[in-house]
Amino acid sequence: MEFCPNCGTRLAPKQRTEEEKTVLVLACPKCGYEKEATQVVAVLPKVVEHGPEEQIAVISRKEQKLRTLPTVRMECPKCKNTLAYVWQVQTRGMDESSTQFFRCTKCHYTYREYS
Repeated sequence: MEFCPNCGTRLAPKQRTEEEKTVLVLACPKCGYEKEATQVVAVLPKVVEHGPEEQIAVISRKEQKLRTLPTVRMECPKCKNTLAYVWQVQTRGMDESSTQFFRCTKCHYTYREYS
């Protein structure tokens, strides 16, 4: 593990292409300092990027059909049905209470309640 001589941030392994040749360098993500790697770095980290639809989905269509969520008696603001599925998600800071979500069993309208 090496640190940037300019800002002290940990250097991360990175591949760079030079003249049709791939070179492994240690790069500072903060200031851009680069140094050629003198030792063999075991494994480059694999970056997994998720699309917006994967990050926002609270509960997908597949899980809606499972019908394994607990239900509560709660009036739907849209269709006035009195039964809803319920689950909780930590949407804010860990020191704050979680958000409770409800989904109507009849019209599938989803609404939330902040505790």
